[in-house]
Amino acid sequence: MSYDLIVIGSGPGGYVCAIKAAQLGLKVAVVEKRATYGGTCLNIGCIPSKALLHASEMFEEVGHLDALGIKVAKPKLDLPVMLGHKDATVKSNVDGVAYLFKKNKIDGHIGTGSIAAPGKVVVTKEDGTSETLETKAIVIATGSDSAPLPGVPIDEKRIVTSTGALELDKVPAKMIVVGAGVIGLELGSVWRRLGAEVTVVEFLDRILPGMDGEVAKQFQRMLEKQGFAFKLGTKVTAVDTSGKTLKATIEPAKGGAAETLEADVVLVAIGRRPFTEGLGLETVGVELDERKRVKVDGHYQTNVPGIYAIGDVIAGPMLAHKAEDEGVAVAEILAGQAGHVNYDAIPGVVYTSPEIATVGKTEEELKAAGIAYKVGKFPFSANGRARAMLATDGFVKVLADAATDRLLGAHIVGKGAGEMIHEAVVLMEFAGSAEDLGRSTHAHPTMSESIKEAALAAWFKPIHM
Repeated sequence: MSYDLIVIGSGPGGYVCAIKAAQLGLKVAVVEKRATYGGTCLNIGCIPSKALLHASEMFEEVGHLDALGIKVAKPKLDLPVMLGHKDATVKSNVDGVAYLFKKNKIDGHIGTGSIAAPGKVVVTKEDGTSETLETKAIVIATGSDSAPLPGVPIDEKRIVTSTGALELDKVPAKMIVVGAGVIGLELGSVWRRLGAEVTVVEFLDRILPGMDGEVAKQFQRMLEKQGFAFKLGTKVTAVDTSGKTLKATIEPAKGGAAETLEADVVLVAIGRRPFTEGLGLETVGVELDERKRVKVDGHYQTNVPGIYAIGDVIAGPMLAHKAEDEGVAVAEILAGQAGHVNYDAIPGVVYTSPEIATVGKTEEELKAAGIAYKVGKFPFSANGRARAMLATDGFVKVLADAATDRLLGAHIVGKGAGEMIHEAVVLMEFAGSAEDLGRSTHAHPTMSESIKEAALAAWFKPIHM
């Protein structure tokens, strides 16, 4: 069987690339090693974690309705039903991708894909049989997997990655989260709300590496109020699994006396690494960078003509929507169009409570680049809708170029931040200014008015402060 394009991997990057290419008239096949499409994101990542984040948030919210004049008995947790909701959410999403493949006449091949030569993909099925597919172009969209912690073996029962943390059959009394990044804080939040005592151990001296420093600092205080404990500038060197409870040995990152923490579950969330094993990249001579990511040019092509790569497996933020946009871009390029991704306007969201959403530059990045900028800030405590909803935690911060007033970054901590960030994304796509944003009419009363006020603060002066 011969194709115009074979995509290896059906996560957000791979399946979107396949659909777009098919829409543009290419004959497309997808090779997927799982029994279901959707990759890590739909099966064991973004989608199931959001289902549990929402459910656990509702569980916690029900216990705090007194202030609104709603009297309810203390909520009881039915964990199997909650996990069932998660599984049903996953199923509807992966079934949706299978339907889209059928609708767009994309051939799905279930098995492990490897590149035998440019234009040749071998699919090895579970029973050991294999078939070779021919194609004009190959897109590697194999994503990433959890980075291991040396000396701490994962069993996905007591020492877990994000995969096992989505499947725990009972709420741990004590949980240690290794890594204060997005995944650790999100999944730590789920189990903390359901009753676990959560301690986060982070090697760096701050949480959420790479995010705006002020956002991280304020957000840490909010999490501490919620009951999180943090051990920053600290590393986990070993976990003793011999007893009834786990004993984690921790010590200061800069060296010093070790101490022991006990836990029922240890979640290792120290980041993700690109998945390139078994793809035959050495055989065909595809170059990797120092972090084992596939090297590509400005058109997502590797050093081997006809072989392309997108998503977590190449440089850049490991975000599903970044992979999707790259998938669209590479499909357009293969169809003879001009595909492009604006890396300055890719939002990132932390789905905790409150949420964090960010796009563009942080203050630290602007300082390091020597760019003169203006800051506009507005707290949700001064927002009428936020007060009405008891959602006054957090703030909006916008960063604009001091000379041109062009918006360079926006950072939001607050309820619904992940939905609100996109007005800043759209504005930045069109190179808009803080004044443009401040002069755009925002419905009253809405949480989004705080974005308008922060923009006014960066441009001239806010009204409501």
